[in-house]
Amino acid sequence: MVWRPGHAIVVLLLFAVEVVIALHVRDRFVRPYLGDVLAVILVHCGLRAVLPIRPLPAAILAFGIGALIETGQAIHLIDLLGLRGHRIIEVVLGGSFEWLDFLAYAAGAGIALAVDRSVSPKQYGSGQPGSRER
Repeated sequence: MVWRPGHAIVVLLLFAVEVVIALHVRDRFVRPYLGDVLAVILVHCGLRAVLPIRPLPAAILAFGIGALIETGQAIHLIDLLGLRGHRIIEVVLGGSFEWLDFLAYAAGAGIALAVDRSVSPKQYGSGQPGSRER
């Protein structure tokens, strides 16, 4: 396990933004799409905050988690598990399938990767021994 406080701070900030969006935003863009973009960035940063994982695998895994949740929505997993009506679970797992969400997840993974690389360029091959993060 590692500890990256910068990533942890981003997780806390994004979590607060996601809560505000979930509780107060009822529109056709911010909640359904921007919220998904931010959720994947949050997962990416969460993985990077505590695991010895590099940015690209973290971005791929964060996208995969989003895609898995979206697939659960397509098969109505919440209903199959009898969890409809549990507000927190519905907020976290979502309630309706939307193909465009996969694009939002990809955008979030791309943004997370680009920002991670821009703030930590030394991890990407300066040629110096030990310059690559594990």
